[in-house]
Amino acid sequence: MSVTKKSLLGAGAAFAVLTGLVVSTVGAMQATIANPTANQQTPRLLAQGLKTLTIVFPSRADSTDLQNKANAVGAFLSKELGIPVVAQVGDDTAAVEALRANRADVAFLSSRPALKAKQLANASLYLAEVRPTYSGRYTYSSTFVVPKNSPLKTQNSAKATLEQLRGKKIAFTSPTSGSGFIIPVAELVKQKFVPNRDRLDGFFGQVSYGGNYSKALQAVVRGQADVAVVSEYALNPPYITAQEKNQLRVLHKITGVPAHGIAIDDDVPTPTREKIINALLKLNKSENNKLLSNLYNSTELVRINHDRHLATIRDALQIAGIEP
Repeated sequence: MSVTKKSLLGAGAAFAVLTGLVVSTVGAMQATIANPTANQQTPRLLAQGLKTLTIVFPSRADSTDLQNKANAVGAFLSKELGIPVVAQVGDDTAAVEALRANRADVAFLSSRPALKAKQLANASLYLAEVRPTYSGRYTYSSTFVVPKNSPLKTQNSAKATLEQLRGKKIAFTSPTSGSGFIIPVAELVKQKFVPNRDRLDGFFGQVSYGGNYSKALQAVVRGQADVAVVSEYALNPPYITAQEKNQLRVLHKITGVPAHGIAIDDDVPTPTREKIINALLKLNKSENNKLLSNLYNSTELVRINHDRHLATIRDALQIAGIEP
């Protein structure tokens, strides 16, 4: 978004960012300039006014040593674009706020923060991640998971399957999780089991939140919950062990959850944005692909349309009665 438009948002918008998303306990974002002395000649990007590219890489449960991995991607992009690239590590909230405040140009974002980035910073997703653990290439499933020996069985319709959960103990991932709360709650509303996200206790015997995929699944393994709701990829290490996985099975799945993607701020001129996108797509090449997979276990980036890609989560938020 332009500086003028962003300034109108003021402190209220910043507060909305901080309260509308999960706020994880992360220290101040670290920043490292990748290859700052490279290409001292004046490339075309500099002529368009972008002298440094800042990218935010949110920390995720399955990412380790992320700053060094982000720095490596930054160095690659710096070489491709001919300008210094700053790699910052924070959380989704910090990423959205950095885009809003013009402190970042690009951010890797999950679906709900991507909606927030569009709302507050007019930043759009242009690329989505592909993972081998996604059943839909760049979409995945929200899954209801039960113990392997559970009497609950998959029926011939979603309504019949989910009806069995009446009075049961459920462990959601967190109230802000797309696949671990928002999309499954929207399904429960569509099936008329609950009127909205605030009335879950009228259907379930007990509602709890694991805080992350691992803890939600472990609640089922330990008998603390009859069912958990998580992303399909959470049924693999590092979220749970192979032994824990063998004690679980999927009762029901909801397809079409949008994969995480890469948002670019609208302050970046269109020709420059295309250069950035094309440089990122070079991470798909075999000689560069390890840089990409090291980040979040994704194997490919694909072009997507922001509105079409996020339609599932946007509709689910509305159905469940949750603010974007």
